[in-house]
Amino acid sequence: MSDQFVVLSGDFVTIKITGSASDFTSERRFPKGMTIFELKSKLELVTGCSCSTMTLELYDTEDKLVCTLSNNDAMLGSYPVEDGMRIHANDPASKGAFDFAAAGASADGKPLYTMSDEEYRKKGDTFLQFKKANKLGEFAEVDPEAERKNREAEAEEKALAETITVGSRCEVSVPGQASRRGEVAFVGQTSFKPGWWIGVRLDEPFGKNDGSVAGKRYFQCPPKYGGFFKPKDVAIGDYPELGLDELDEI
Repeated sequence: MSDQFVVLSGDFVTIKITGSASDFTSERRFPKGMTIFELKSKLELVTGCSCSTMTLELYDTEDKLVCTLSNNDAMLGSYPVEDGMRIHANDPASKGAFDFAAAGASADGKPLYTMSDEEYRKKGDTFLQFKKANKLGEFAEVDPEAERKNREAEAEEKALAETITVGSRCEVSVPGQASRRGEVAFVGQTSFKPGWWIGVRLDEPFGKNDGSVAGKRYFQCPPKYGGFFKPKDVAIGDYPELGLDELDEI
C-alpha cells in the first residue's frame, strides 16, 4: 500500500481571470481535469491574449504568486489551484501597449482617452458584446444535464478506482484488444489525461511505456511492460502469469 499514489482533488474549481491584454476581471468555473493548453485556448477568448504566446500565473486569495502554470500537457488540478484564486494571463505581445496605458499616455506622450465601464457596456461594437452575442468566454452556455451526467460518470469512475489496490493481480480487457495480465502498480489521476487511471505492470511486453508518460513517472517497470487503463477495463482477482502455451492462444 505504501507505493499507492492517489491524487485527491475536486472535479471543478472557480477562479478569477485577469490578463495583460484587458483590464477586465471575470470569474469562471473550470474542470480540474482539463490540460493547461486547453485552459489557454479558453482564456484566449476571455482575456484577448494569444494562446501561442500566453503564459499563466497562479495567485492565491491574498494575491500572492503561487506558481507559473508552465506545463501545457499537465492538468489544471495537478497544480495547487483552489476556489477563489486568480489566474493571470500574460501576453508579451500586448504588454507594451498597456504599459503606456498604465502611465495614462500613448506612445507619443499624448493623453489617452478613457471610457468608464458603464459607457463600455452600452456600446454595441465591443469585444464584450461580441462574446455575449456568440455566447463565448464567461457567457458560454452550460448544459446542466450534461454537466450532471459528467459529474456522475466521474464519481462512478472514482468509486471503482478506489476499490482497486496497488499490488493486486489483474487482467486487462480493452475492447478490440487481446486480454493482458499483470500487477496493479498505480491508482489515481494523471497529468496526461483527465479521469482516474490504473497503471499496470504487465507480465509480458505488450504495453506502451515503462511506467512514465511525458517525462513524469508513475511506477517502475521495463520498457513496453507498462500501461494505463480505465478502471472499468481492469478486473481484480486470482490471475496467475500465463504459460507459453496459453500465450500462444491469445
